Amino acid sequence: MLPERFHALLPQRLDVLRRATGLPVVFGGAVTPGGLVLSSFLGTHGSSLHGLRVGTGRGLGGTAVAMGTAVRVNDYASTRAITHEFDRMVVVDERLTSVFAYPVMVRGTVHGVLYGAVRGQTTVGDRAIRTAGAIAQGLAGDLDMPSLHTQAALRELSEVAKLVRDPVLRERLRKVHQDLGGEVPVAVPTGLTPRELDTLRLAAVGASNREIAAELGLSTETVKAYLRGAMRKLGVHNRTAAVHAARSTGAL
Repeated sequence: MLPERFHALLPQRLDVLRRATGLPVVFGGAVTPGGLVLSSFLGTHGSSLHGLRVGTGRGLGGTAVAMGTAVRVNDYASTRAITHEFDRMVVVDERLTSVFAYPVMVRGTVHGVLYGAVRGQTTVGDRAIRTAGAIAQGLAGDLDMPSLHTQAALRELSEVAKLVRDPVLRERLRKVHQDLGGEVPVAVPTGLTPRELDTLRLAAVGASNREIAAELGLSTETVKAYLRGAMRKLGVHNRTAAVHAARSTGAL
């Protein structure tokens, strides 16, 4: 049964998520016939969320289940994007402010949700959500094929680590990647410049040209030029194919 297996795998994945992102609070649960049931927690103050049953479309997690996509709010108490029947537990008891819920999907069906949250004035960043996505993908792979790690998720986590400028956090992500069974690929020379690789790494985790430009301190036209150069050297005609080609050579 997938809910039981999800509950069994969840604590370790939450530990990975917390170590990889530095988020103070992470928790999650499996989708059951009666709704999403929260079962594992790290960093919570009390037990008011323990065993909470969340209906589809209700609160943040129920919205993620209904939509089949990650949902983030920067101020849980004031957002109009979700219902608020869980405010006493989330806002009053746990004092959570910025929260995200990331669905774990197996063959198009949501089987569980990973949450990450902070307290105070800070907000959950895009990189934390991308890391959660890699972990969710790996968990989905283990649910679908329990004996195998999902290599795509490991590559995603490796790519996120390469984008981190903080050396302490980068090493933490590298260790998590290694703990999950990831290996460093042997790179095949491609002729790609460091900037072309930087743009491809950001493109690989879903960044737009504008986001890549902001991250690297470049203009969008320069980013486009780097992507065109990478595509030409890799012999492909779009950015998605360029990312796949660079991955296959071990450059990413």
